[in-house]
Formats: sequence, structure tokens, C-alpha cells
Amino acid sequence: MPLVAARTRVVAYDRAGIGASDPFWPLELDAQIDDLAAVIQATGNGASVVAGHSWGGLLAQLAAMKRPELIAGLVLLDPADEKFLATPREGFGQGIALGNAVLEQYVRGDLEDTVRDVFGPFAAHLTDDQQAQAQILDAYAWCYAGLRQARMVLGEHELIRDSLPLIRQIREDRLLPDVPVVVLSATTDTQEDERKEWTAFHADLAASVPRGEHIILADTSHAMNQQRPREIAAAINDVVEHGRP
Repeated sequence: MPLVAARTRVVAYDRAGIGASDPFWPLELDAQIDDLAAVIQATGNGASVVAGHSWGGLLAQLAAMKRPELIAGLVLLDPADEKFLATPREGFGQGIALGNAVLEQYVRGDLEDTVRDVFGPFAAHLTDDQQAQAQILDAYAWCYAGLRQARMVLGEHELIRDSLPLIRQIREDRLLPDVPVVVLSATTDTQEDERKEWTAFHADLAASVPRGEHIILADTSHAMNQQRPREIAAAINDVVEHGRP
């Protein structure tokens, strides 16, 4: 964010139920799309460049198709794809199992320890300052401190699974706006054949718009927002520069 904020105004938000945002239950796809559109409108800037990672990358596309007047460009970081998600090999067993495990750990009272273990290496990567590392881990732990936050891991996986038919229908009925679209693909942390298929969907997405660009980041996992911030910031800044109306 600081690398982009040096060039333009940056706004980040937590989806309903996550982080500091109020809970919303039951989860609804339309509500998540409308929330994103409302955030963009609240900036008062008119059309904005929207960057989204994973499920957020798919939500950014859906918001762009539903409210194209709000979108000046898209930067999609290893975005989820409804066609890939629907493949038998993908399934949702792993995500549902993860969500259940998070809830079980919350009930046992050891979820905070798990969160700190998982994000400890990332905090160390960001800074050598021990106090800053502790603050970063405190922030991550706080994001899972409440039951409503812990259950979002399971809730969003269930939402995505149940929303695939609606997402396909939206894709059939609407087009992405004619704005710059950059799609960044990871290369590691999945089976080679799965990653090849997922990357092919990303390439098709970039090719489906007049100003699409597909970038493959070598030696990068799905957590590219943690591993390749400079490359991502450069892509966002480029779209900001060339995506203004």
C-alpha cells in the first residue's frame, strides 16, 4: 500500500465479518459485490482502479461487470476462477476442512497460537524490528479473535461453493468494461497440472478484454501479495497512470 500511496490515494477494506468490519450473516454474493461498489463510491473519486487477490480478484470482476462506471482498471492477483473452482480436482473439501479446523481451534482456545505460527515468517520477512514484528502478529491475531471472524473461513468457502452457478450466469450476461486489466499468476504451491490449468484461465481472462495483460511471476506462490509487493505495486501504479478516464 505505501508503494501505491506515494502515487495516488489508496483505500483498503475488510469484507463484512472479517477484521474490523461488522458481521453479516448469512453471507450473500450480492452483498459482497454491493459492499465493494459502496466502498468505491464512498471514495468520491468516481471510477477507481480496483486490485483484488484470490476470491477478492473474482469479486472485483463481478463488481466491474455489475457497476462498470465505477471501474477505471483492474489488477487481479492470482484471482479465483469459477471454471477452475468447478473442476472435480479442485472441489471444496480442503477449504471446508480448513474452515472447520479454524472453528475447532477457536473453541479449544489455541487459534491465536496457530495464527502467530502461520504468519510469523511473514512478519519476519517484513521487518527485522522485533517490536514491529510483534505488532504485526498482534494485528493478525486480532483478525481472528472473535467467533464471527473465525467462522468466516468456513463461511466464505461455503459461499463460494454455493455461488458458482450465479457467478457463471453473471459472466454469461455481462462483460468486463473496456479498461486496463492486469492478471498476475503465481507459479508454485499447487500441483503442476492444476497450476497450468489455473494459469490458462488467467490467460483467457486477460485475452478477453481489449487492454488485458497477463503476467506470470516465477517462483511465487498464491500468497503473492506477501512475496511480491513491489511487482504488484508497479502493476497497480501502471494501471492508475493509464486507466484514468
